[in-house]
Amino acid sequence: MRKLINLAILLAFVPVLMMTSCKKDAPEAVNAYLTLKTYMVSKTLDLPDLAKTWIVDPKSTAMGGPIDSLTSTLPAYNVFDIRSATDYAAGHIKNAVNVVLKDVVTTAANYTDKPICVVCYTGQTAGQAVMALRLSGFPNAVVLKWGMAGWNAACKGAWVSNSGAEVGANGNIAAGSPNWVTTEAPANGAFVEPVWTSTSTDGATILKERVQAVLDAGFSTQAAADVLANPATFQIMNYWSAADYLALGHFAGAFDLPVISLAGDMVKAIDPSKQALVYCYTGQTSSIATFWLNVLGYNTKSIGFGANKLIFDGLKSAKKPVYPGAKNWALVTN
Repeated sequence: MRKLINLAILLAFVPVLMMTSCKKDAPEAVNAYLTLKTYMVSKTLDLPDLAKTWIVDPKSTAMGGPIDSLTSTLPAYNVFDIRSATDYAAGHIKNAVNVVLKDVVTTAANYTDKPICVVCYTGQTAGQAVMALRLSGFPNAVVLKWGMAGWNAACKGAWVSNSGAEVGANGNIAAGSPNWVTTEAPANGAFVEPVWTSTSTDGATILKERVQAVLDAGFSTQAAADVLANPATFQIMNYWSAADYLALGHFAGAFDLPVISLAGDMVKAIDPSKQALVYCYTGQTSSIATFWLNVLGYNTKSIGFGANKLIFDGLKSAKKPVYPGAKNWALVTN
């Protein structure tokens, strides 16, 4: 009888022991950001490394650049046009392929014979695509500067209405605003790193997942006018030099962050618990930077059209990048 009682007690404790054992064996949730950060640094995928020679200028010709002036093509590149199917059909660069933004990486796997040049309306969304490609094993992917608005006048609408390129255009909205100042930059913060988890512990797999997740989320910008109206409600990062920060001006309260990098933990100047806005001269460089930051788990947006929307005349006088108009290379519809 005593043996039966002891056996019953033992059997009663077996489920408890099994549950305890399972709890001990269950993997603890870890911050996947740290794994991704380590992997990206080891593979030279820091932002300063990726944001080099990433533009093709539509003003270039075959005599000194990549555009063949006789055929209005980019013969050295596979051209991905990420505009809508309707706008692509209305007129595009000869030999360009219409690709949806979220599919640029998977489509690129079929175009490995030449580097990829990504084309959009203004060069801003293309920056997102190019950063996705550069993070995914296509280090020579480039943006067509100014997008189709720089290629042909039929496509210039977006840049004309968001810069001071033509008489009457609205590209100097910050002129005279009390919220556009030339004061010294506030001290940058030193925030904790983002915290998020992944089902994978492999850096390469995590990076692939994160790139696709940011692509799937799509690209949207913050309107410059909204920021100018009330900059205190935003965390704003001025993405140009300290000298230009003072000479050209900036949003009141904006931080000066000319280098965004994992090296030296410079990226810690951005608070991951808040949405951060990044702006540059044209909105093209900041679009590249914000994609990279969002892959790392930050919540960032680019300010649309950058300072071209805010102080176009000031930029032009200082010989900084301003929309130059269209070159009028040919379009095709087949």
